Amino acid sequence: MILSGDIGGTKVNLALYRREGDRLELVREARYESRQASGPGELLDDFFKAGTPAISAAGFGVAGPVKGGRAQVTNLPWVVESQALKNRLGGAEVWLINDLAATAASLPFLAPSQVLELQAGEPRPEGRRAVLSAGTGLGGAFLVPALGRFVVVDAEPGHADFAPRTDREIELVRQLRDAHGRVSVETVLSGPGLYRIYRFLDPQSTELPDMEPGEGGRAVAELGLAGRSAVCEQALQIFVSALGRCCPAAGCTWAGASRQSWLPCWGRADSSRRCGPRAALPRSWPSFPCG
Repeated sequence: MILSGDIGGTKVNLALYRREGDRLELVREARYESRQASGPGELLDDFFKAGTPAISAAGFGVAGPVKGGRAQVTNLPWVVESQALKNRLGGAEVWLINDLAATAASLPFLAPSQVLELQAGEPRPEGRRAVLSAGTGLGGAFLVPALGRFVVVDAEPGHADFAPRTDREIELVRQLRDAHGRVSVETVLSGPGLYRIYRFLDPQSTELPDMEPGEGGRAVAELGLAGRSAVCEQALQIFVSALGRCCPAAGCTWAGASRQSWLPCWGRADSSRRCGPRAALPRSWPSFPCG
């Protein structure tokens, strides 16, 4: 059996597979809310409460940098260690990898039905590929061609400083700086960031009650997409406009379940189409979501 896990700041997905020839057959899967558990060990105990089968190998994508088989989960007080997981799984080989690096590694294997083109362009099979995901935070990774294959390079773009472009974004950053001290990309471009944009536009929160930022982001997206709140629609427009400017000039794939909350707004937002002297570059490469 092979165990696969996706460990994020909001959710943890676990899936058990059986090898059947040259393919893997799904045996069982489960989703957990991250903040309802003390760590991955507790979730494994629940997942295997009927007994742990013979696991030959396990791989976990973790939302955070991985070094020496150890990862501190970003936006969650968890430390994930491959040795501890190996012990829990009866000595199985365990690999930890950044979650967006794992997503990037999957790009060459996606079927056409698993992607949707957002911006037409000229695909370059030999070119670099980037993948970004805005969820609890903002993660990213690259596929870099080298010697006839791709090398996966993980990154943490969400921890860079956010660069405002419009007067309104400058005011937003000033307000967030007063509240947080430093405004990173994911302070704005994440699920919690979407709620912060809403609160900037509506300081009294007249349309939504005070909420935990992650839950608030989902509520803003739901009301905005349904057309039930002009303020939430405006927040989504600001969010998507800034999100589009994160696309590197090398073709970009957006991943993660949260993309469903902003995807319908992509065509209406002023995103990557006006980027100064390099305005023509992003239009030369395709952009599409996957997942």
